[in-house]
Amino acid sequence: MLDVLAEYNVACQFVHRPNDTRPVKEAFIKDDSITSQLEFSFMNTGRRGLLKVKLEVDTNPPIGSNWDYRFLDFPLDFEVCTQDLSSNFALKLHALLCRPYVKGRDWFDFGWYCRFQVKPNMVLLENAINQYGPWKNKDEKINEVWLLNKLAERIRAINWNEAVLDVTPFVAPIERPSLRLWSQGFFLEKLATLEQTLKSPR
Repeated sequence: MLDVLAEYNVACQFVHRPNDTRPVKEAFIKDDSITSQLEFSFMNTGRRGLLKVKLEVDTNPPIGSNWDYRFLDFPLDFEVCTQDLSSNFALKLHALLCRPYVKGRDWFDFGWYCRFQVKPNMVLLENAINQYGPWKNKDEKINEVWLLNKLAERIRAINWNEAVLDVTPFVAPIERPSLRLWSQGFFLEKLATLEQTLKSPR
């Protein structure tokens, strides 16, 4: 990656944390030349900006993901392998159910997946549920009924005002008025949409 960026006169430094024992590793790509490369202008700074890109790599992911393969042509011809939407949604649901705190961005994403009628990868979700979180090593059998019931419990337990405060800085100004709708009833309606998607034969 750094070699390819160097071809475009972008000099980067890769910084990792060698003593990190967590399964999800963190690393940073730091660069202070990107501002001139992209001709960005930072107001009232008087110095070149530093762009940091945070990378997280799960060294022990749950099994069961599905993958999409695509070809891109910039900056060079290359193939990209990405997790498919169904698997993305499964891991988002795992975060919603197992994260020990409320993250408003998770629920913003939940609404997006429901809107586009994405079906979660239930195999991956079950493996993730049994690998990490309150159901770890309990051999939970995950099905649609279990999922809907647990999500309903979670929705009813959340302080939605706090969730809105968490997500607001990450939402475009034009979308922020919709956050006033966030409530138990609003997300139970989203959950009903997910239920219909799960029942759909496609």
